[in-house]
Amino acid sequence: MSLTPVAAVLAVLVHDGQILLVRRANPPDQGLWGCPGGRIEAGETILAAAERELREETSIEGRATRMIEALDLFDHAPDGTLRRHFILLAIACDWVSGVPVAGDDALDAAWFAPDALRDGDPSFSAAVARLARQAIRPPA
Repeated sequence: MSLTPVAAVLAVLVHDGQILLVRRANPPDQGLWGCPGGRIEAGETILAAAERELREETSIEGRATRMIEALDLFDHAPDGTLRRHFILLAIACDWVSGVPVAGDDALDAAWFAPDALRDGDPSFSAAVARLARQAIRPPA
């Protein structure tokens, strides 16, 4: 079986010193806290996809500004078989308006202090702490 990688975005939004995260309702990372995100739709730009996913999952209006990092996410079945391969483009976003309300495939949405995030914490999706640090740090 041949798998085609799926292009997706993560909206990394830091506002008033906190990062906005959602608790995922679906695999991969079901039940974990991570940045809002999802697949890029055909004909949609990367920045527009980040803004749309942010709005759909949290009701927050944001403005996508820059790419932070590209990540690979491999979704494996319990037997180790590769089910899906996502290429995630982490996009820094500025808050425009709204308060977080979980929507779409998010179970919850909340603000977190970046210093409370730890690399390797099993409550969070991989790379969340690193992405938060990169979003806070101004581009070089």
